[in-house]
Amino acid sequence: MTQRIEDYALIGDLQTAGLVGMDGSIDWLCLPRFDSGACFAALLGDEQNGHWQLAPKDAGNCTRRAYVPGSLVLESVWETRTGTVKVTDFMPQRDTAPDVVRIVEGVSGTVDMSATLRLRFDYGSVVPWVRRSDGHRVAVAGPDSVWLRVEHPDTVRMKTWGQQFSTCSSFTVGEGEQVAFVLTWHPSHQPRPRLIEPFEALEQSLEDWADWSAKCRYEGPYRDAVLRSLITLKALTYAPTGGIVAAPTTSLPEDRGGVRNWDYRFSWLRDSTLTLGALLATGYTEEAAAWRDWLLRAAAGDPADLQIMYGVAGERRLPELELPWLRGFARSAPVRVGNAAVRQLQLDVYGEVMDSLQLAREAGLEPQPHAWNIQLSLLGFLESKWREPDESLWEVRGPRQHFVYSKVMAWVAADRAVRALEADPSLPGDAGRWRAMRDEVHREVCEKGFDAERNTFTQAYGSKELDAAALLIPRVGFLPPQDPRVIGTVDAIRDELGHDGLIRRYSLRGRPVDGLPGSEGTFLACSFWMVDALRMTGRVKEARELFERLLALRNDVGLLAEEYDPVTARQLGNFPQAFSHLGLVGSALALAAPEAAG
Repeated sequence: MTQRIEDYALIGDLQTAGLVGMDGSIDWLCLPRFDSGACFAALLGDEQNGHWQLAPKDAGNCTRRAYVPGSLVLESVWETRTGTVKVTDFMPQRDTAPDVVRIVEGVSGTVDMSATLRLRFDYGSVVPWVRRSDGHRVAVAGPDSVWLRVEHPDTVRMKTWGQQFSTCSSFTVGEGEQVAFVLTWHPSHQPRPRLIEPFEALEQSLEDWADWSAKCRYEGPYRDAVLRSLITLKALTYAPTGGIVAAPTTSLPEDRGGVRNWDYRFSWLRDSTLTLGALLATGYTEEAAAWRDWLLRAAAGDPADLQIMYGVAGERRLPELELPWLRGFARSAPVRVGNAAVRQLQLDVYGEVMDSLQLAREAGLEPQPHAWNIQLSLLGFLESKWREPDESLWEVRGPRQHFVYSKVMAWVAADRAVRALEADPSLPGDAGRWRAMRDEVHREVCEKGFDAERNTFTQAYGSKELDAAALLIPRVGFLPPQDPRVIGTVDAIRDELGHDGLIRRYSLRGRPVDGLPGSEGTFLACSFWMVDALRMTGRVKEARELFERLLALRNDVGLLAEEYDPVTARQLGNFPQAFSHLGLVGSALALAAPEAAG
């Protein structure tokens, strides 16, 4: 594949998503859900693993592209020697079946177009049987069935043929002529779903997105970037449950050619407070309530069984497998589906859940009667568990350690419980016991997790290494921003984990804490945390400069992956990444605060 990670744009229907390259090829699409098998997997292999290209013949990448403002409807324009053509790609919000709609429109002159549909179910491994039915192409293999239909005026002559287990088409489009392709998936044992009218679906999709975008309350100087990030977060939401996937992809590499390739098509508890805060602050209370309710369902049950991530409907079993028939993006293997980190012990998630539910309570979301009982259960477990080592929020696959951030989030859990009782004394609970726990955690972290010689918090007890997660210490309230230990930590992280002004998660020198070979790029969420830390410690000008530099790293349609490599100037990791876009929204909101003015 010749496309870079940042060459892709996102389309989706709030239950799954696809990636469209600048060359007009859909190289990644999982149907019917985010975590289903991909029917287009060329992103992680080659064209033989499935893709759908629609572009002018021999034209290469599009001349320009953009989303229709305030929407997830993508418009790509090619200016050729003979004329100009526009391709509009989108997925309408579904009633029952998922649809992908691609509309070709002649803008000027005439343009010869070419289309190749190569379906390969189960992550590019299964070639379907294709037949004709009522003017459609129907592809079936096992549980999957896809229908392709084309609508075009009589003035457009369409030639369609089969070639190398693919469906190919060619046609010429003139000014004002439109050709619509509709691809529909459904379970193969069920009858074909209702057909949609592509042009009506386009109008409805634009209307739906316009109505949703109009609810955004942020009116600051970075509105376009914030709204694009919010639309991306909405697109990563599984509408039936309110769960939000970390990214719609698996195995896009953090280290090109390396093994740091993970499946991010699941919902992480780590992201819960940032997600809830961003949605509430920008006016999306319905989405915030849906996410809170998803969180409560996921956290229900034995607190000892709390996981760091779940499927979008709350599934607990996410077995990790390798797919050897896919060579990986930029030959970065193995390609993995599922995530073995699901069984790790990460104590910070208890603090994240407690913090999120307290934020929901303080924001006035309609209370859930069982929420406090779940919190009591979680905190009761944490009281006996917080002294143990864990794998940290970074899901390290090395030995467990006493990670400082995990302990800080144990402090957060106790603190939020105390705050809840102070606000509502009618709630059951022992505030005195929780205050004692909070004080004990605080003392231990300051004694064992702080390097007095270097004036910085470290990654783990007894370690000299640093961790960018310590930038969150003032934000969660563990210490005030002007505490010398906070300022020293911010400076140390910028000096030791900074790379060309951006921030790595942790050091990869020698034997890295994660137990993996290779390297990785700067972590975009951590770089946004640095923006927030600089602002909180009074360095607003530096914070704004870093934020605007981060904005410049977005691709041409405003999307960010998980990481960025300053050496090659390329995005790395799964794409687009919710954690990065949450960081963007949070930093923009913080820079709009009155104390950040000027």
